[in-house]
Amino acid sequence: MLNYAGEILPSLMSGAWMTVQIFFWTLIISIPLGIIVSLGLRSRVAPIRWVLKFYVWLMRGTPLLLQLIFVFYGLPVVHIIFERYDAAIFAFILNYTAYFAEIFRGGFQAIPEGQYESAKVLRLTRWQTLRKIVIPQVVKIVVPSIGNETINLIKDSSLVYVIGLGDLLRAGNIAMSRDVTLLPLVMVGVIYLLMTAIATYLLRRIEQHYSTWR
Repeated sequence: MLNYAGEILPSLMSGAWMTVQIFFWTLIISIPLGIIVSLGLRSRVAPIRWVLKFYVWLMRGTPLLLQLIFVFYGLPVVHIIFERYDAAIFAFILNYTAYFAEIFRGGFQAIPEGQYESAKVLRLTRWQTLRKIVIPQVVKIVVPSIGNETINLIKDSSLVYVIGLGDLLRAGNIAMSRDVTLLPLVMVGVIYLLMTAIATYLLRRIEQHYSTWR
């Protein structure tokens, strides 16, 4: 059993690396975009609000699996073609940006209006107010919710199997079907647990850091 585990481990780790890449790029791009969209949802320009509200409603109201299928298999119908990896990244960023936008929107709403008024008295620009006063407080408020979505992202990355991308779960399924044993799936589960454990630990450290801001 140990010999077999050692034989399939390289393919599983290769799949895990693909999972990590999807996780990293989705997180690093969708969080800043989520902040921008959340600010747009609070815009005084009605058409901007309407468009962004529709986008968030659409992304949150349809399954990520359907969005992946649409991006990779549907868009080529209108001559928009993505490679498998690019399609996965694009679909994940679109989806998670909408979720993060709603999280940050709630964070912005939690900031008392008096703080904006105080910033005006101090003659701070809108950008200075956001950067120095509002966003640090919003980050503290939303860190737990961002953490939950981060854990979900690790698990959701397994959906890329539907477009044939060689992620961790697909590597495990191939080994299980080929060798007729459940051990590959057990190892896949262990690797996912390790990744979520590492992410949980890092997120708790971040929460502890911001908990000192009273």
